[in-house]
Amino acid sequence: MPRVLLTLTTTRPDDATPASDLGYLLHKHPARVQTFDGGTVHVLYPEADDERCTVAVLLEVDPVALVRGTGRREPFVLAQYVNDRPYTASSQLVVAMGRVFRSALTGRCDARPDLVDRRWPLEVHVPVVGCAGGPEAAQRLLAPLGWEVEATPLPLDPQVPAWGDSRYVDLRLRGTHRVADALSHLYVLLPALDGTKHYWVDEGEVDKLLRAGGAWLAAHPARDEITRRYLARSRALTTSALDRLAEVEGVAPVEATDDDAAYPSGGTPTPEPPADVPIVRQRHEAVLAALRASDARTVVDLGCGEGALVGRLLDEGYARVVGTDVSVRALTTAARRLHLDTMPERVRARVELVQSSVTYTDARIAGFDAAVLMEVVEHLDPPRLAAMERVVLGVARPRTLVVTTPNAEHNVRYPSLAAGGVRHHDHRFEWTRAQFRAWAQRSASAYGYTVSFAAVGPDDPDVGPPTQLAVFHRQDQPTSTTSSTTSTEGDR
Repeated sequence: MPRVLLTLTTTRPDDATPASDLGYLLHKHPARVQTFDGGTVHVLYPEADDERCTVAVLLEVDPVALVRGTGRREPFVLAQYVNDRPYTASSQLVVAMGRVFRSALTGRCDARPDLVDRRWPLEVHVPVVGCAGGPEAAQRLLAPLGWEVEATPLPLDPQVPAWGDSRYVDLRLRGTHRVADALSHLYVLLPALDGTKHYWVDEGEVDKLLRAGGAWLAAHPARDEITRRYLARSRALTTSALDRLAEVEGVAPVEATDDDAAYPSGGTPTPEPPADVPIVRQRHEAVLAALRASDARTVVDLGCGEGALVGRLLDEGYARVVGTDVSVRALTTAARRLHLDTMPERVRARVELVQSSVTYTDARIAGFDAAVLMEVVEHLDPPRLAAMERVVLGVARPRTLVVTTPNAEHNVRYPSLAAGGVRHHDHRFEWTRAQFRAWAQRSASAYGYTVSFAAVGPDDPDVGPPTQLAVFHRQDQPTSTTSSTTSTEGDR
């Protein structure tokens, strides 16, 4: 039976950590061979000692089973019978990885949590990878993530050199990464390199892409190409993914191109058409305008994520800027994105990144002229909203609070978003305009604030803007006249 193989090798990362500790992170004991999915997936360790450890994933693919009951529309009549699926690393291997390394992909290791954020020297070898665009595509997609890429083209037939190279490469990667990050790179980029999947691609694939690649995809220079390839070049799904990625990560989406035009010559994308100002940029501008109108000199960005707004606040010249987030990983990325280690001292003295939760009292977020909750409240479970209101409005008590959140009514303008769905898998809810107003007015009244509202983005006459904004002003302080950006909307 044809077999697909992937190996991941590490050497001892430091004197105190043996290489075989890799088994803790993968949740697979180095001394055992483990078999999954009825005997079709095997995980084993060809070598495992203090100095060097290799884990191998072996996938047995039944070519007859591929034909039965797939219901897929193949590109030509015999494609169900004549194809490369049993022989090449593709979406089938990635599905198997997702099952056997599920906890490792999420970065969870209860037995040895100290290993999770450790960066390991890693080498990945996949002997046969479908790679539309050849070695150049592998370099373009993998090298920006810190991998040293060796993609050797495989000949169509070693016995007939005149036939030239095939679309497959022998792929070797070397780099120093967290194990969870390395697995997420493979989970997204192996099927992206191949450009096809063995199952039907729908909106659920967008969710998987954002879950697996959300920590690094937004900043990748080939973000749009990876998204198109991963989503089998579906224009509608690509548009949805880029827009939802922009909602969460603070990057500008672009309009997806037609499938045929996007890859005219085996994987090299054509230049993207110019796009309108993305909603994330409009959101930043609206928040900054509200802060300018408040005459604030110190600002805390609550739930700052990877620091996009913090950078803008520094550029605006605020005397003190603090970014908080519950995720240490996001704060690490923010520090790298802001170049805190090389920032001039006079600028570095004005900014601080701290781990904190908006649902727990923290003296470090008190005493600021202004606070921002930009696309944060929808990530809280509804029962935790009261705690957030108490912490931010009751204890921290900024003079001005700026809040933005998606407008659920506008979701019907996203063609590929399922009815009743939310824009990101981590959103616990999304409010209509009436619901947002009711929450904001109740919270403001309870804690001695007044509140005004504004639209962010095109204000659709039927469903309103994509983002809604509220500005809270503490009543025991004189408030400045707000600009048109933050003026109260008419009642709906």
